[in-house]
Amino acid sequence: MVSINKDASVLARSEIEIDADQETVWNILADVEGWPKWNPNVKQCLAHGELESGTQFQWKASLGNITSVLQNVEPPHLLAWTGKMMGLNAIHICKIDFVDNKTIVRTEESWEGLVSSDMHDKLQETLETLLQSCLEHLKTEVERLSN
Repeated sequence: MVSINKDASVLARSEIEIDADQETVWNILADVEGWPKWNPNVKQCLAHGELESGTQFQWKASLGNITSVLQNVEPPHLLAWTGKMMGLNAIHICKIDFVDNKTIVRTEESWEGLVSSDMHDKLQETLETLLQSCLEHLKTEVERLSN
């Protein structure tokens, strides 16, 4: 299983509780081409194959164009990918657990590469904001569809 780079210069984690079953959360999250429907930070996304390890997908986010590769796909528990954008190498892991009739989604991501010290604080803040925003939009969409 891929893991984030704990020594990366930019590293963030976030989690959220969603009032829905794990499979519903998984179905929304695993539809990568559907991300723009519920996450305003994603402008477009195109997968080049099935939802499985090794599949490449390209997407346009608020930060720019990203080329990613799915690394771990374990329905309905784990979705992980690596990506490259603007000289940065990213590793993203999303874990989904069902506890006490609620789904807990935990996400973590690391960025390394051309990160100068004067850009570090801005990139750190950006990543933290993006992860939290993504989870909040995911929660809104899943709970809208579940009710």
